[in-house]
Amino acid sequence: MKLYPTNAESQLEFDKIKELLKGFCQSDYAKEKASKLRVHTKIDFIRLEVGQTKEFKGIKEQGLYFPNDFVPTIAKELKLLSIPGSLLTEDQFMQIKRLMESMEKIFRWFDNERRQLFPNLAYVIQDSYYEKTIIELIDSTIDEYGHIRDNATPELEKIRFQLSKKRGELRRVFMKAIARMQRAGYTADIDESFSNGRRVIAIFSEHKRQVKGILHGESDSRRTSYIEPEETVELNNEVYALESEEQAEVTRILRALTSKMSVYASLLATYHQFLGLYDFIEAKASLSLEMNADLPEIVDKAILDFKDAYHPLLYLYNKKSNKKTIPLSLKLDEDNRILIISGPNAGGKTVTMKTIGLSQIMLQSGLLVPMSPDSKMGVFKQLFIQIGDTQSLEFELSTYSSHLTNMKYFIENANGKTLFFIDELGSGSDPNLGGAFAEVILEELARRHSIGLVTTHYLNLKVMANKTKGILNGAMAFDEVHLQPKYQLILGKPGSSYTFSIAERIGLPQNLINRARKLVEEDHFRLDKLLNSTEQGLQQLDKDKKDLHKLIRENEKLKKELAVTLDKEKHSQRVELLKHQNQITEERMNFLRDTERKLRQMIVDWRKSDDKEEAIQNIYKLLFPKNEKVLAQKMSKKLRAKYEEVHEDVEIGAKVILKKSHQVGEVQEIRGKRAIVKIGMLPMNVNLEDLKVVKEKSLED
Repeated sequence: MKLYPTNAESQLEFDKIKELLKGFCQSDYAKEKASKLRVHTKIDFIRLEVGQTKEFKGIKEQGLYFPNDFVPTIAKELKLLSIPGSLLTEDQFMQIKRLMESMEKIFRWFDNERRQLFPNLAYVIQDSYYEKTIIELIDSTIDEYGHIRDNATPELEKIRFQLSKKRGELRRVFMKAIARMQRAGYTADIDESFSNGRRVIAIFSEHKRQVKGILHGESDSRRTSYIEPEETVELNNEVYALESEEQAEVTRILRALTSKMSVYASLLATYHQFLGLYDFIEAKASLSLEMNADLPEIVDKAILDFKDAYHPLLYLYNKKSNKKTIPLSLKLDEDNRILIISGPNAGGKTVTMKTIGLSQIMLQSGLLVPMSPDSKMGVFKQLFIQIGDTQSLEFELSTYSSHLTNMKYFIENANGKTLFFIDELGSGSDPNLGGAFAEVILEELARRHSIGLVTTHYLNLKVMANKTKGILNGAMAFDEVHLQPKYQLILGKPGSSYTFSIAERIGLPQNLINRARKLVEEDHFRLDKLLNSTEQGLQQLDKDKKDLHKLIRENEKLKKELAVTLDKEKHSQRVELLKHQNQITEERMNFLRDTERKLRQMIVDWRKSDDKEEAIQNIYKLLFPKNEKVLAQKMSKKLRAKYEEVHEDVEIGAKVILKKSHQVGEVQEIRGKRAIVKIGMLPMNVNLEDLKVVKEKSLED
């Protein structure tokens, strides 16, 4: 992205964002990349980078593990590896091994499923592969502790065998010498030590002439002398010679390993870059979490559709201070390209501009931005900014001259892919003349289809915005009662500067205020007063609108609750209806089962009975109960003549009459509230409430 002026990044405080990002980086590669963060203009590249940040943020939010624990700092070693004849040490090869182990974990982590879930992160390694030969070469020469293996070459194995043998022999001879000196009382508090890699005995200086050997030195107090015993000199020489041979062989082995590894120098450099890049992406994700940033929709055209956006640095500052940050929402597109923001000083106009400018640079640098994901952001190729006092001592330019110089650059270079910000357009000159130039500049920028924000106190620009296509008025809300800015952008109307209101509230003498009012043109004063009252009216209207929306939401909630209650009531009614239908059905089924049992018993009686006609009549009456009521009356009369009711409880063995069928039977068994009654040859299960205890009348009755 082309930025103007050269310090545009610092004016928008993008340098502070880069420092914050750098603080989350672990590797030198990532820190370097954060320091030189580039602002891109190719939409595919921007989508890739912000997509990588978004995916890594999701990994951290879900608590998933990503295997980038190793922080690579071996760029110099890898560069040395590509130089012919160079030599890497065991420690440097162990660092390369750690690099390879990390890369193996990353390649394994990106299985088929994760490559689909995190396509942007997988893109980093999509054209690469894991070369296992590298780690095999290192393991064949160096053990897990970082030492050259004894069997790395036959020569080294032979040297180390001889060295081990000589060291053992030297140890035995040396211990004998120490024992002899101790018996003689020559040794000091510390029996032995080392000097230049050779074992020496610490003896009292007054006895040094009694000990044969080589004097290697004395202590600072000169009370102790360090002597290599005569009998160990030759063995020490042999050990020293073998150690020199060992070191020479180790050097030869490392040089050979370095030569073999040099073939993979470029691949290792690529792996090193991969780890650094994943470290950088993780740093961007961590910064996004810190500032509650998200990914808006990115489109390949000049558009700004911000919803609930925050100034990143202001959000972090207020977060530490437990203060609320007021969100910003606005939309600039082909129909409304330029927003003129007016209102009192310290009301948040400049912060609004910086919020948009900084967010745009951050997004095009691959960073997520603190705003709703429902927002929409375009891609710009140029960003011009004019904020603050631009007086130039170097070129002997006044503030207004410097301002016009910048405006000249704006109108000569602006196009449909330009995003610009102008603070206090036309200020620094006569209000009438400065206002006229400001109108001309805005008309030209609008004609060039540029998108931008302008802050001003000029009334002519506020009037211009209402009648010029593509230019929109906006105001920073202000609490006139408490003289406090609300830091809230209101689109569609200009704002008042509250000049006289602020003067009255802070206690400026009323006579001075009145004199000032007389000096102001009547139309100018009435317009500012109208803007003042209009803004307050709109603020009240906005409050009433919010209250109305609240009542509507509460009404919707009550409607949903009522609907749920009605659904429950309908459900209860259906359940009761089904219960009633089931009860009727159950009674009908019981009747049919009872009828079936009676028929079966009647058939049995018919087979056994001599009077077939009576049995047939009983069956007929059961199946065709046309005169059921008449028959019931006859049966009741017949039974009253033969039986009389006894007011006793139903017990086993008692004679009972069934109230419904007027049949007489004997109780065989009682089961809770029901009884088994034998009627003829047929046992029946009957409710106790349907039974009357009876006894036969005597003949005398």
